[in-house]
Amino acid sequence: MIRDLAIYRHGIRHDASDVASAWRSVLDDGGFLWLGLVEPTASEIESTAGVLGLHPLSVEDAAHAHQRPKVERLGESTISVFKTVFYDDATSAIDTGEVVVVCSPRFVVTVRHGLGAQLADTRAQLEARPDFLALGPYAVLHAVLDTIVDDYVVISGELEQDIAAIERRVFNDDGTSDAEDIYLLKREVIEFRRAVKPLGQEIVELFSNPIPGMDEKLLPFFRDIDDHVERVADLVDGFDELLSGVLQADLAQIQVRQNADMRRITAWVGIAAIPTMVAGVYGMNFDHMPELHSRYGYAIVMLALGTTCTLLWRRFRKAGWL
Repeated sequence: MIRDLAIYRHGIRHDASDVASAWRSVLDDGGFLWLGLVEPTASEIESTAGVLGLHPLSVEDAAHAHQRPKVERLGESTISVFKTVFYDDATSAIDTGEVVVVCSPRFVVTVRHGLGAQLADTRAQLEARPDFLALGPYAVLHAVLDTIVDDYVVISGELEQDIAAIERRVFNDDGTSDAEDIYLLKREVIEFRRAVKPLGQEIVELFSNPIPGMDEKLLPFFRDIDDHVERVADLVDGFDELLSGVLQADLAQIQVRQNADMRRITAWVGIAAIPTMVAGVYGMNFDHMPELHSRYGYAIVMLALGTTCTLLWRRFRKAGWL
């Protein structure tokens, strides 16, 4: 679906009705075309490719999601694939989408699949900065990438809060295991890492080798984005290591609690073994047994049992078993 289509000359927007007429206007009067697509159909991609002369590999990448983040040059065009990330506050789950940006000196096509990175806001912000938009299609590429990376920064903060919360739960000694929640959060971190980690090297390609049609004034802006990506990538690596440590701590606490339970059970069994043994002996119904017919036999046995059990209880408690 075509979400937005416009021609930009000197950073000023000029609305267009269809891709073919807009492209003819760009060829005749200059400027560049910006076409925004959301979940496009195959026919929409093919018709756009026919008008703009997109490379077949660009068409394939734009039509099919689930690509690895990359920046690739195809003739005069540069195709960039970025993973978008959306954080669900209700479930603390991370969903990923994809944005494909095809840039040339005369046009830029943005294709969005899935959630995240609302590019309508990015376009509005760019249109409010005509001096920056006048730098051409690669200014759009920078703005799209900057929006995606800003989302990465926000989500890394959300993940940091979730990890801190689960750390508190693990060490509050409430007797429950958080292994399942830790594992699920670790899986979300891995999903986030797949979006962030490959991006750093790909951004370096944008400013390390000259790209035809890209204004050199944009290079410092791409370097700044690369710094943000590297910082988020370092955080993600730290999250993964931290969650591994928290998971080990949770499993260790489970083992400690199990050992403590076994000590308690063993102590009570030891205490109960004394009266059980005595009761077993005097329950054998022999006629000739010590104190069996004694007037004070019962009291003596009960006193001996009580004293012995009390001494054992105090000994186990002092040892920390009870």
